[in-house]
Amino acid sequence: MDETEVRTGDRIIVFDTTLRDGEQSPGAALNVDEKLEIARMLASMGVEVIEAGFPISSPGDFRAVQRISQEIRDCTVCGLTRARREDIEAAAEALKGAAHPRIQTGLGVSDVHIHHKLRTTREGALKMGVEAVQYAKQYVEDVQYYTEDAGRADPEYLYRVLEAVINAGATVINIPDTTGYTSPEEFGTLIRGIMHNVPNVDKAIVSVHCHNDLGLATANTLAGVRNGARQVEVTVNGIGERAGNASLEEIVMALKTRQDLFNVDVGIDTQRLYPISRLVSHLTSIPVQPNKAIVGSNAFAHSSGIHQDGILKERTTYEIINPRDVGVPDSEIILSARSGRHGLRHRLTELGYTLDDQGFEKVYQRFLKVADKKKTVETRDLEAIVADEAEIFFQETYHLEHVQISCGDHSIPTATVRIEGPDGQIVCDADHGTGPVDAVYRAINRVIGEPNELIEFSIEAITEGIDAVGRVTIRIQAEAPVNGETRTVFSGHGSDNDIVVASAKAYMFALNRLIATRREAQQD
Repeated sequence: MDETEVRTGDRIIVFDTTLRDGEQSPGAALNVDEKLEIARMLASMGVEVIEAGFPISSPGDFRAVQRISQEIRDCTVCGLTRARREDIEAAAEALKGAAHPRIQTGLGVSDVHIHHKLRTTREGALKMGVEAVQYAKQYVEDVQYYTEDAGRADPEYLYRVLEAVINAGATVINIPDTTGYTSPEEFGTLIRGIMHNVPNVDKAIVSVHCHNDLGLATANTLAGVRNGARQVEVTVNGIGERAGNASLEEIVMALKTRQDLFNVDVGIDTQRLYPISRLVSHLTSIPVQPNKAIVGSNAFAHSSGIHQDGILKERTTYEIINPRDVGVPDSEIILSARSGRHGLRHRLTELGYTLDDQGFEKVYQRFLKVADKKKTVETRDLEAIVADEAEIFFQETYHLEHVQISCGDHSIPTATVRIEGPDGQIVCDADHGTGPVDAVYRAINRVIGEPNELIEFSIEAITEGIDAVGRVTIRIQAEAPVNGETRTVFSGHGSDNDIVVASAKAYMFALNRLIATRREAQQD
C-alpha cells in the first residue's frame, strides 16, 4: 500500500488487535494454534495490520507472535511492548521472521498515568518515550507509538510528545481513548487538534484506539476518521478489556455504507465478517449478543408485520445493508432428515465453512441425529453442530462417549459417564449431586481427577421451540497456575438437544483445554 495514498485521506488502514487486546477479555485466552487460525482469516479478508500479542508477557504470547510472523506474509505483524528495552528486545526476537514487522511501544500521557502509574514527570515520560522509539528503530523500520490515556491528557503536552516521537522515528502515532471516557465530539476535536498543531504529523499515520466503557467506541473511532485519522484499531465482535474495543465489523460497514459521509475506502472483504465473527466467538467461548450490530443473530431478522410487509416489497425499506454483503446467507435451503450430503455441504459452504472430508462426515452424522429430533435444522443449529464437531486446536486427552442421568423430584440425581482415556482405555464411573449437571460433573471428576472450580455456567437456546438445540458455555478455574503464568481460567462449550449432555460436553472441552495447556507448558 502506497504511503502517499494513505496520506491523501482516501484509504483507511485496519489494525486488528483481537489477538492482543481482544484476548484480554476475561476467560478468552487462546492457544497458539487458535491465534494462528484467526490470523489466517484476518489476513485473507484484507486486514492490513495484525497485532499478534505482547511477546514479553508470557511464553505463549511470544510463540504466537513468532508463529504468526513466520506464516502470515501479506500483511504487517505487530508486537506490543512497554517503553522498556527488555520488552522491545523480546518483540524484535519474536518478529524476526516477519515479512513486515512492526513494534508498538509507548507510555501514558495523562497526568494520572504519569504521576500515579509511571511515578515520573511529564519531561521524564517524554524522554523515556523518545528513547524507546529510538531503540525500537534499531530493530525495525516500522515503529508505532501509543500515547496511553490520550483522551484525558493535556492536549498541549500531547502535541509535544507526538512531535518528539515522530522526530525520533515513529511511523504511526496511536491516540487511544484508553478508558472510553470521551464523547465523539471531544475525541474528534482531539484528533483535529493533533492534525493542526503537530508540525511533523504528515510524517506519520494517525491511528485511533477506542474503548467501549460508555458504549461510544465505534462512534469515537468514526469521529477520529472524520477528523484525519487514517488507521483504525479494532477487534472482532468488539471483544477486549472491560466493555471491549471498537468493533471491526461495525467500523468497516459504517465506512462502507456511509462513503458519502466519510469519503474513504477500506480494503476489507466484507463477506468474511460473519464467518470470522463466528470463529472468534467459538474459539473464545464468548457468545455474540443477538442484537449485536452487523453479525448478531437478530441483525437481519424482522418480526413486526409492518416491517415484514416492507421487506417483502423492497428490502431497502428496513435494511441499509444486504445481509449477503457481510456473509450472512439467506436461509433458502430448508434442511431436514431427508436432506443428503450434497444439500448439507452446499448449505455449509454458504455459511462460510470449509471442512475436509473427515470433518464434514462428523458434522453430517451429528446433523442426522439433530434432524431426527427436529422438523427442520436451521442456520444456528448448523453453527452449533460445526462448533462442536469441527477441528479443535488442541489435543483431546479424554473423550466423552456416553452420559446417562437419573433424576426427579423424589430421587437423588445420579449420573453415569463412560470416558475414553489417553491410552484408549474406557473408564465407566458414577456419582450423585445436587442436580443432574452437578452429578455429571462429579462423575467426570472421578474419572479425570483434575482439580478445578466451576466459576461460570450459562445456557442459551440456539433456536426457538421446545426442540431447540441448547448451547452451554462454562469457565473453570484450575486450583494452581497451569504454566507459571496468571492464566488459570479455561472456557468450554457444548451443544445438544439434551441440555445435560451439552453441559457434559462443555465441561469436557474445558478440562481437555486445561490439560493440553499444562502438557504444552511441561514440554517447554
